[in-house]
Amino acid sequence: MEQLTGEDPAHIGPYRLIARLGAGGMGLVYLGRSDVGRTVAVKVVQAEHAQHPEFRRRFAREVAAARRVGGAWTADVLDADTEAAVPWVATQYIPGPDLTTVVAQDFGPLPERSVTTLANRLALALRAVHEAGLIHRDLKPSNVLVTVDGPRVIDFGIARAMDSLAGDSLHTRTGMLIGSPGFMSPEQVRGLELTPASDVFCLGALLVYAATGRLLFGATETGLNAHLFRIAEEEPDLTGVPDELVDLVRACLEKDPAKRPAPQEVADRTAAEGAGEWLPGAVLAQLGRRAAHLLDYAPAPPAGRPAAVPDPRDRLAQRVP
Repeated sequence: MEQLTGEDPAHIGPYRLIARLGAGGMGLVYLGRSDVGRTVAVKVVQAEHAQHPEFRRRFAREVAAARRVGGAWTADVLDADTEAAVPWVATQYIPGPDLTTVVAQDFGPLPERSVTTLANRLALALRAVHEAGLIHRDLKPSNVLVTVDGPRVIDFGIARAMDSLAGDSLHTRTGMLIGSPGFMSPEQVRGLELTPASDVFCLGALLVYAATGRLLFGATETGLNAHLFRIAEEEPDLTGVPDELVDLVRACLEKDPAKRPAPQEVADRTAAEGAGEWLPGAVLAQLGRRAAHLLDYAPAPPAGRPAAVPDPRDRLAQRVP
């Protein structure tokens, strides 16, 4: 999370902006507050993308579909303006770090119980996404937020709008991949039409990452083309995946989409009995420290902008990943 700059708007639609949450291929993401005090994540499309009529049409269609997604393990789409000069979409704000932060920075590979629960909840999230007629297309650790009560999937379906900028290539006109190299299905690499089974392959790759801390087909430093070839042609190395999960993960990673299990089957095979914390104590403690630290967060006025009268709700409601 970063302070706003003088170049950032003070409001997007009805939301007062508090801070920057991050940036991606489609644009900036802000932490915002509604007039009634609800905290949201506001994604603002890059102006260069907004200039393309086909992108706008697809973005509007995907946002409309995303608003129909239900389920406990996704971030709800709450509001949007796809006709604005710079289109935006507001989603439920999830107060937790992403899976990359947990695995690569704060803790390391997760234990079997955590990975099993992750598989179950993400499968249920994908089921909800698919039932709404969407394909996620970019399921990766940075699109999975980790909270005390479970993971949440974000950015479902919106990535499809980028296809209108890609033509026959994996790259958009700005050189960005449709998808993330470490978490793409073979059919995605080959530029074939995608089905919900593509998300299941990406789920398998994500579970390997959560259990081992490594990319399924190794680092990309050997070159993008070589990495994409391994995704399309080579068998996955599942060393380090818990024995109880290895057969399921291998099934998710079948090259033939028709041989992969449906999300409901993944959820059924990973349903756990009994209650209990899904994360190790060290991770829960870290989440608690983040929450306690961020209770005192107060946004500074951007340079060149007059300071606003402080809103007392900010100190109670703001959270950052």
